[in-house]
Amino acid sequence: MFNSENLSVNEQNHLTIGNHDTVELAKEFGTPLYVLDEDLMRKNCRSYKEALDKYYGGNGLILFASKALCTMHTAKVTEEEGLGADVVSGGELYTLHKADFPMEKVFFHGNNKTYDEIELAIKLGVGHIVVDNRYELDLVNEIAKSYGIIQKILFRIKPGIDAHTHDFIKTGQIDSKFGVALENGEAIQIHQYALTLPNIQIDGVHCHIGSQIFDVEPFCEAANVMLNFISDLYDSLSLKIKILNLGGGFGIKYSSEDDPLPVSVYIEKVAEAVKAFALEKGIKPPFLVFEPGRSIAASAGITLYTVGCVKEIENVRTYVSVDGGMSDNPRYILYGAKYSAVVANNASAEPIAPITIAGKCCESGDLIQENIMMPEVKVGDTLAVLATGAYNYSMASNYNRIPRPPIVAVRGDEKKVIVKRESYEDIIRNDII
Repeated sequence: MFNSENLSVNEQNHLTIGNHDTVELAKEFGTPLYVLDEDLMRKNCRSYKEALDKYYGGNGLILFASKALCTMHTAKVTEEEGLGADVVSGGELYTLHKADFPMEKVFFHGNNKTYDEIELAIKLGVGHIVVDNRYELDLVNEIAKSYGIIQKILFRIKPGIDAHTHDFIKTGQIDSKFGVALENGEAIQIHQYALTLPNIQIDGVHCHIGSQIFDVEPFCEAANVMLNFISDLYDSLSLKIKILNLGGGFGIKYSSEDDPLPVSVYIEKVAEAVKAFALEKGIKPPFLVFEPGRSIAASAGITLYTVGCVKEIENVRTYVSVDGGMSDNPRYILYGAKYSAVVANNASAEPIAPITIAGKCCESGDLIQENIMMPEVKVGDTLAVLATGAYNYSMASNYNRIPRPPIVAVRGDEKKVIVKRESYEDIIRNDII
């Protein structure tokens, strides 16, 4: 009935997440409210780690892509499950640092890292910096020299793979703001230049072809492209690459139309491709790194709202307005992201008509979903939007000076606020008259 294994309906006909009644959670903590099922998030972490152990002999590391959901609590969860972390900003890096995350298991990404961010990463002892461009490479070398260290790096490579996803979340093609391209020779050239820098150690190469991908073939194709490039680096520069980081982007089920493969299938097929290439070339298989984020956190989270105005426009549409919107979930207005929704206090009711779920922001495009089939929705109902554990809290804003919602983590029978609800005082904290 639902798009995640942790959701069900109890005797009161209320939606449950794990062992918890969502209507009661909404009453206790207020709405809008992010709810994170920590048990499912941990299970998703383990599914990746176990697949890598099974199909690649554990010769690798799973990194949680922090941009999907970065809090001190989730940093602890992923650390306890044996994962490393991918960070893309000084803020994410600082969050992990304050959570005592092991910095040697952190990979620092970004297409335009600032001097201060690179310095922070080096000061904190980040394991690897994924270098995007020559300007950044020079900065890393300069700062590493000032601290008297040799910084381990990977280069971000554009493998030229079409991942068949939304243009805004494609990242592997030559026309992308990320990385250096293979087609025009700049990838080889930047490695050649890096070998002349005294405070740089090239450990690996990285690629990321996009997000919300349901087919395993683009990942296998990317692996083969990258392995051929690794072979070229050895042939032309005598450079031995130890780490192959293939990024993330594995799709999840947002709606009934989505049909993702099990995590184990993605890992198995890519591992097979990498091992087959290594065997053919007579080389040692590289240390393999993946960076899932959405597929670990999304299904573990939901957002609860309270329904306000229900506006029926005859022969046009019915707007159901909730007490949140683009300020806590901007993904629909950004790229038409799909979601499923449930009337949490009438969870088994059958859909009867299409509605449009509208937010409260002063913006016509502030919608969470259009023309979604739903049962009757009334003022005061608790509405649950599913699979919001990734890229919702992390992309939330204070547009219209709306405070961001809290996050409550549930684990077994326990529930815990892991991010407090913002207050109006929080909103003006940095204002100066």
